[in-house]
Amino acid sequence: ANANETAAPAADDGAAALLASFKFETGKITLPNGVATLDLPANFRYLSPTDTEKLLVDGWGNPPGNETLGMIIPTETNPLSETGWGVIVSYTEDGHVKDEDADKIDYSSLLKDMKEASEEENKERVKQGYSAMHLVGWAEPPSYDKQTRKMFWAKEFSGAVAGENSLNYNIRVLGRKGVLVLNAVASMKQISQIKNEMPAILAVTEFTQGNRYADFDSSSDHVAEYGLAALVAGGVA
Repeated sequence: ANANETAAPAADDGAAALLASFKFETGKITLPNGVATLDLPANFRYLSPTDTEKLLVDGWGNPPGNETLGMIIPTETNPLSETGWGVIVSYTEDGHVKDEDADKIDYSSLLKDMKEASEEENKERVKQGYSAMHLVGWAEPPSYDKQTRKMFWAKEFSGAVAGENSLNYNIRVLGRKGVLVLNAVASMKQISQIKNEMPAILAVTEFTQGNRYADFDSSSDHVAEYGLAALVAGGVA
């Protein structure tokens, strides 16, 4: 499943039992694949891939089969409440992404292509019995930091319920052999909170020694078939 198109939470009767089953971790987390660490501040907790799948599917009603490295959840917020939100972590090892196209990307034209792709995906979602998620536009246009090799942007989606738009806030950290993917899933009501919180998550996410962008070895490492524009569009070159 594409974590970019994940729906935000809805309240549920079995919420208390589900919440009690989660094993939250705090502090410095090494991701399951060992390529990166999250040095979490006190206002965030981490959920393992198994618990993340339970939250996404049983808690938030998303299709199963989400391949994640876990999830970052705000400590003070019940993830199953209406104000619940989280940051899904995953890793794409398609090779070393060159960032030479950073200053040349036309994001308004890219958005048009993304809207068309989103409507194609909706046909499949509806076929599987899930509600459509229509891409409205940028909640925050893409921005790339050449020093840290970190990029972020936010997309606004409209769903089945009128006036209940959802937000996907995306972070990408470029590494030696791939890209660390952090997607925040929430409602548009929480955009100011998420805009405030995400820079802190961006700052504490680092590749481990040997996996950093600077560790790239052109004699042995594979270069990705795409650049930054395709990362924003969803990895489609």
